[in-house]
Amino acid sequence: MRKTSDEVTVRSLHETNSKMMCITLNKFLINVHKLGTALGYFCLPPNEQKKMKITYLGHSCFQIDTGKAQLVFDPYIRPNELAKGIVDIDKLKADYILISHGHNDHTHDLVYLAKKTGAKVLCSWEMQDWLNKQGVTNTHAMNFGGSWKFDFGTVKFFQALHSNSLPDGSPAGAAGGFIVGCEEGTFYYSGDTGLFQDMKLIPMFHELDFAFLPIGDNFTMDAEQASLAADFIACDDIIAMHFDTFEMIKINKDEAKKAFARLGKDLLILEIGQTIEK
Repeated sequence: MRKTSDEVTVRSLHETNSKMMCITLNKFLINVHKLGTALGYFCLPPNEQKKMKITYLGHSCFQIDTGKAQLVFDPYIRPNELAKGIVDIDKLKADYILISHGHNDHTHDLVYLAKKTGAKVLCSWEMQDWLNKQGVTNTHAMNFGGSWKFDFGTVKFFQALHSNSLPDGSPAGAAGGFIVGCEEGTFYYSGDTGLFQDMKLIPMFHELDFAFLPIGDNFTMDAEQASLAADFIACDDIIAMHFDTFEMIKINKDEAKKAFARLGKDLLILEIGQTIEK
């Protein structure tokens, strides 16, 4: 039997309303889940939560175990007197080495560690050229705004406000930092930098779980500026770096933490060799 136009209209309206109800219900359930997660009701059991293991190796050097890969940032270990007897570079594992810029206090152990481990080095195009001449060919060059998907997650290269060159005086391109997103979370490693307005772009594209920021002053931001940087990137959980290694960047740790607390931020100052989970 042929349906009348009224019947077709009623059916169409019914189907449209049903779809709208499903969409509305789905959005409602998503928001309920977000709220529940925030309140701790829908968290995974402790043994099922996926977290990253972060080990502080001194200065601005960290090893991060994502569960799928070992990442090492800015290796400066053997010359660091504060790390002696605590960090053994020959026992250090690395699948990827991420280099923010070419200064010696961020690259001293780069070639040695890259050759020893066979890790892929992520860096600027200019640094890749330099590394290739040193016999390090497992490299991946990046530039600002660009991102790439690796087997552990996605990495974006983000600008920094800092000078750059390699220890032998070779050009190293511009200094930068990294935004790393993986199944276990998303974090920002700023590298050496001053405070700058472009940091406000980060939360427009990324929701950070934590971030690494320099606080040593003189060559980078001090704690007060870094706390404002934490505000710019919309991140409350900050791990300190680039402090105490040299006389010119020694800090008062209590005052540094207070500077962050005034803006409702948490500053974590790790001991060399200390491992935490996030």
